[in-house]
Amino acid sequence: MADSQRILVVDDEESLRHMLGTLLSKEGYEVHTAADGEEAKAILDKEPFDFALCDVRMPKLDGLGLLDAVEGQAGSPTFIMMSAYGSIDVALEAMKRGAYDFIGKPFKNDEVILTLRKARERERLKRENEELREEVRREAVRVYGFDNIVAKAEPMMDIFRTVQKVAGYKSTVLLYGESGTGKELIARALHYSSGRAERPFVAINCGAITETLLESELFGHVKGAFTDANRDKRGLFQEAHGGTLFLDEIGEMPLSLQVKLLRVIQEGEVRRVGDIKDIQVDVRIVAATVKDLAVEVSQGAFREDLFYRLNVLPIHMPPLRERREDIPLLVEHFVEQCNERLARDVQSVSAECLKVLMDYPWPGNVRELENAIEPAMILSDEDVIEVANLPRKIRDSKDRIRMALASDELSIKKMTRLVEEELIRRALQQTGGNRTRASQLLEISHRA
Repeated sequence: MADSQRILVVDDEESLRHMLGTLLSKEGYEVHTAADGEEAKAILDKEPFDFALCDVRMPKLDGLGLLDAVEGQAGSPTFIMMSAYGSIDVALEAMKRGAYDFIGKPFKNDEVILTLRKARERERLKRENEELREEVRREAVRVYGFDNIVAKAEPMMDIFRTVQKVAGYKSTVLLYGESGTGKELIARALHYSSGRAERPFVAINCGAITETLLESELFGHVKGAFTDANRDKRGLFQEAHGGTLFLDEIGEMPLSLQVKLLRVIQEGEVRRVGDIKDIQVDVRIVAATVKDLAVEVSQGAFREDLFYRLNVLPIHMPPLRERREDIPLLVEHFVEQCNERLARDVQSVSAECLKVLMDYPWPGNVRELENAIEPAMILSDEDVIEVANLPRKIRDSKDRIRMALASDELSIKKMTRLVEEELIRRALQQTGGNRTRASQLLEISHRA
């Protein structure tokens, strides 16, 4: 049975309307009829239908005209066209305009029933896909929304309030902050709090791949554009159409590509490598950097015009050492995650261990804290993490400073050297061993 689905039969032959009405009523459909396109349009303007069985050739308003007239209308049905021999091309044109299928006249009753069953199955699959997409969207909002970001410190609350205010706009957002502060989490929260949440969120690290590959990844290429381009390739701007493109480490983007990025932001168009035509894209750009782009501009390493295009809505991500009240919450969160992943039952960290974690400067920020909890849980034989379970660098950093201060040593020179060594170590760790960037953070020369 058709579960009382509603169908509108549109044909200028009264005998055919009567025959189809009788046939489809027996199949369980609620059948309504119309003698031409104008009558059908008047009916469809007043009430919704699941399907329309519509002739192509009719007086007043034909099948194609009816299709065009109800396109995009709420409650418009799935169209199945009926066409006599000689009007097949017209029926195919109707399918291009949105009709599901067509039946050639004269037809057998079984053809009509089978075509409607296929159409019903297609509609069922469409509904299931829409429900699945909505479920995926809700899960993405749950995983990547604000509820998944563990924080209570006021600087983070300010960021949440800012993101909620700007989420509904297309304006470019630039996230500043040290590595490991959660810039991508905020970028995702921004996306999933916006009207673009059902569209793609696409992320790329601009400093992780070579200039040539980065250009192809961002903008795409056409077949034959370079040696290994054996097929056309869509770029990430096209992949992110309607959604958000997250450009991590934007400060590492080569100057030559900065020009192309600027054009995309200004014109809303991309040109694939080797192509001669532009492609329209609708993308919101969220960029992130550990660098001070204003300094990069002054040194000629970053385009000033691009900087101003990106820096429309700047958001500074505070390092973990500036939001220490979040450390206990984060520790609890990571313990819960690791318990589930490692099948452990660790309950907490000891008071002394928590104090060490609170005192540590966390040059690697939240990411370093997360990476410290997992090995500590693996090494712990009890249901409580102790100081001895923490990575050595965290214990040593705490112990060296504490022991030096507790000693009888009064030499400023020796204490200064100890502090310098510790700060240099942290800067190198924070910059991944990049001495030039580390010297900038330390405000000393590279040679020093």
